[in-house]
Amino acid sequence: MDRNETSMLKRAVEREKKARKAAENLLEQKAKELYDASLHLREANGRLETLLNKQQGNSINNDFINIIDPYVVMGLDTKVINMNTSAKEFLGFDHTEKEVYLSGLVHKDYVEYTAESFQTLLQVGILKNYSARIFVKDGKEKHVNINASLIYDKEGRPIAAQGVIRDITQEMEIKKLLHQQKKQQDIIVENSPLGILLIVKNKIVKANRSFIDLLEFSEEELINRTLDEISSLEDSNLYENLTQNKNGDDLKKFAVIRKFFMKSGGKLFGKTSISSIVDENGEVTYSVAMIEDITQEKKSEEKLRASEERLAKLIKNLQTGILLEDQDRKIVLANQKFCDLFGIPLSPEKLKGIDSKKSIDKYKHLFSESEMAIRRIDYVLDKKEVVTSDEMELLDGRTFERDYIPLFSNGEYQGHLWSYQDVTLRKNYRKNLEAQKEKYGSIIANMNLGLVEVDDEDNILMVNQSFCDMVGYTPMELMGKNAVEVVNMVEEDREKLEIHNRKRKQGISDSYEVAVLTKTGEKRFWLISGAPKYDDFGNVVGSIGIHLDITEQKNLELQKESLLEELEASNKGLQEYAHIVSHDLKSPLRSVSALATWLYEDYKDKLDETGSYNLKMMQEKIEGMDKLITGILKYSTVNSDVFDSTEVDVNEVIKEIAEIIYIPENVTINIAQKLPIIKADKTKIHQLFQNFLSNAAVNIDKPKGIIEIDFKETERYWEFSVKDNGVGIPEEYHEKIFQIFQSIGNQERSTGIGLSIVKKIIDRYEGKVWLDSEIGEGTTFYFTLTKNPKNQKK
Repeated sequence: MDRNETSMLKRAVEREKKARKAAENLLEQKAKELYDASLHLREANGRLETLLNKQQGNSINNDFINIIDPYVVMGLDTKVINMNTSAKEFLGFDHTEKEVYLSGLVHKDYVEYTAESFQTLLQVGILKNYSARIFVKDGKEKHVNINASLIYDKEGRPIAAQGVIRDITQEMEIKKLLHQQKKQQDIIVENSPLGILLIVKNKIVKANRSFIDLLEFSEEELINRTLDEISSLEDSNLYENLTQNKNGDDLKKFAVIRKFFMKSGGKLFGKTSISSIVDENGEVTYSVAMIEDITQEKKSEEKLRASEERLAKLIKNLQTGILLEDQDRKIVLANQKFCDLFGIPLSPEKLKGIDSKKSIDKYKHLFSESEMAIRRIDYVLDKKEVVTSDEMELLDGRTFERDYIPLFSNGEYQGHLWSYQDVTLRKNYRKNLEAQKEKYGSIIANMNLGLVEVDDEDNILMVNQSFCDMVGYTPMELMGKNAVEVVNMVEEDREKLEIHNRKRKQGISDSYEVAVLTKTGEKRFWLISGAPKYDDFGNVVGSIGIHLDITEQKNLELQKESLLEELEASNKGLQEYAHIVSHDLKSPLRSVSALATWLYEDYKDKLDETGSYNLKMMQEKIEGMDKLITGILKYSTVNSDVFDSTEVDVNEVIKEIAEIIYIPENVTINIAQKLPIIKADKTKIHQLFQNFLSNAAVNIDKPKGIIEIDFKETERYWEFSVKDNGVGIPEEYHEKIFQIFQSIGNQERSTGIGLSIVKKIIDRYEGKVWLDSEIGEGTTFYFTLTKNPKNQKK
């Protein structure tokens, strides 16, 4: 930041201070005027009652000649009964010529506030500091402040109201200007390359981003610390001399070099310029410290020069045209973008010192209305007030947007800054955007989805043709009507609609289905997607709904439900059939088995070796057939069973299985670690492990067989493993063995159903099963079980 910018910042602070003092004086003056007016009002109340009762309102100007501000007497319906000359001149209306209702002059944004204030007046009898925007004659807006009171008859009943109107339009403009100036000041401070501190009572209360970055402290760590706690003086004697000197009655300024301590342990030297505001007693009220890092060789002049060069380079490379003029309109600074925008053949350096007022005539031909453009410049310079986004039309079709910032120092005008930006593309974009808006508005009007916009009371504001087709009404039959009353919704869905309407007022968007009756009485199903509608202030003022007719899909869903019910009944019949077939098949098998047994017992002495062998093979085939029927029955009922959910100790399950299945003497079952207690159906878990352990036991060919059971736990699954050192399973069977009627090799005693049942049980538990195997080394089966499967009983 160079000296000019620093000076500008200080001038801005002074300007704001003086503006605030002026505003305070103005408010004190107006407050006194209000107080005087209220005294007159109280004195006049009695006279007004008499005037109203006798219908002698025409003498109001004589009775209230001392009231300078506009004065009005109105009925309780806000109709003006009488008003003084000041009121007629201010409002531009004469109640003697035409009826005037004050409520009709209120701006729409203040209607609700006005109604509440009027109720307060009726309840309390007096209304203080009512402020609002009104429309006077010719539609002009004014900001007013009103103090009013009720007028009562002899029985104490309110019969009218009286009030003094004060024009505060200029005060509101002053507040707006102060806000803009403060905003500009904050922007300058936050974007300043210098560290800036605001100090009150020797404590830091504010630090800008540059200072925070310098010392690497957060702003919270700096607040309430003193400058001496984070730095030390290079020359304390110089500091004491400087603090004793005054640069004016209410301001102390000085600059010193301080050594600042960084959070990381490092140090930096900063040129610290302190400006302090003092009160009438010479006490410092607050100080502003500006810190420039001059660590490198502490050469302040070189740092300042480098800062000036950076600023100049920044201005030169800005994509905004910059022109800085002094109070005599002599050019102080310009950048290349400014020259390019206006086609100036000179370099920015050669423009310094040129009189802009004289040279403007050479370029006024560029503007579409040159004389008006010159008058506009003169007007802005004469007002010396900030102007932003001032548009300028050029003959070549371009549009420039111009900002004007006046520069003051200690209340004295020092010059101004112009900034120019070519906004032709942006303006054209806005035009294109409007065209696109019209285009998409047409699309919305003709799209197949029904669109409805309602206010916060469900009154229809807009519909498209598709919605009209859906309900069978014309747009004229729908506009302005209550959507809930027009759309004939089935009774069971009305409560649902009210719930979703309440959500809309809370700012919640969602979708839901309803059944409605069209104008012809036809029942249709709709999917409604609703969203709240907001005004410019973020308030919910209604909602927008998109309606999709899903009648066909709904009918398909109903058909699907019917088919599912039929399928469930069919499955139940099949299961019953499987039980019957199982019983009918096993009965003749048992008979054949008995006959074979009797035949062997009766003729074993007469049968040769071949005959005995054939009878034995017949019994084995019958046994295999019985197992096959039992396996098929189990396989067919796995998916239909509802699993119980009980605590199952897997250790006990393994113990029970080891007692009932055949385990060769050379085979040992080992449990790697204590198995868990899981929530599952004990019978199904028993089936799982029995199949795995049986398969492992019969497929071990080693002198010393080992079956090892282990598990792992995850957040969602139990993962178990059953490992053996048997013959192994060829890779081509790794998937095949889990299919029904599939077994390895030519094992005649195997039905090929066991592992398929295992697979179906694991699927019901939303798990997986897989294996690792090496021929001659052994096989490890892995399977997972979900901890909370959907098909378990709760």
